[in-house]
Amino acid sequence: MIKREITITSKMGLAAKPAALFIQKTSNYKSSIWIEKGERKANAKSLLGLLALGVDYGSKIVLIAEGDDEKEAINELSEYLSSKLEESV
Repeated sequence: MIKREITITSKMGLAAKPAALFIQKTSNYKSSIWIEKGERKANAKSLLGLLALGVDYGSKIVLIAEGDDEKEAINELSEYLSSKLEESV
């Protein structure tokens, strides 16, 4: 299991469209992928789960990956969340 803390820099945060695009990326990995915000945790492959976390601009989250491709997943997804999220919408 690998964890990485990320600060969301996209002004939209993980609203519906950016969350859906992020889920498309997470679906490419076999690993289980989770996002923690505060005391709450959601499956990063679930739109309702991500939206329920309320990840806004400036939110600090923890990205967690566990499985065969966890290292690749954590590296690519954390880069996407911290820099490319704004570009995708």
